[in-house]
Amino acid sequence: MFKTLALWVLGMFGLLQLVQIDIPQPPKQIDPNKEIKAPKPIMAMLKRSCYDCHSYETKMPWYGHVSPVSLEVKSHVKEGREAVNFQEWGNYDDAKKQKIYKGIAKTINFRMPMPMYLSMHEDAKLTRKQRETIKKWAKSHIKEEAY
Repeated sequence: MFKTLALWVLGMFGLLQLVQIDIPQPPKQIDPNKEIKAPKPIMAMLKRSCYDCHSYETKMPWYGHVSPVSLEVKSHVKEGREAVNFQEWGNYDDAKKQKIYKGIAKTINFRMPMPMYLSMHEDAKLTRKQRETIKKWAKSHIKEEAY
């Protein structure tokens, strides 16, 4: 009985490996002029804590290729790039940039980086002061007073 159950579980796990989510591959040439421009300290924080999901510089861990975890990881990367890709910043119009700045100001203290991501990426954790610095930077770019 146990052997049969174990074989079924292994078989299902094996079949699950056939189900994958593709994340968009980076273009062959990434134009560095289109990347977001920010002061060095802000860029360092964005690259350390945001770029895995919000740029083409995703460092996919080994478990990001094993289903069912890969389905979750890759869907987050795909959704993250759709929301904002800091390396495509130059392609966004002012309205989209404003929406992103507002989103950063609202989510940096509570939802970003995602807790699940932080549980596996200690180095991506931001201090309260760093979060406030990013929030202040984002708010400084919001044209209308929304706060």
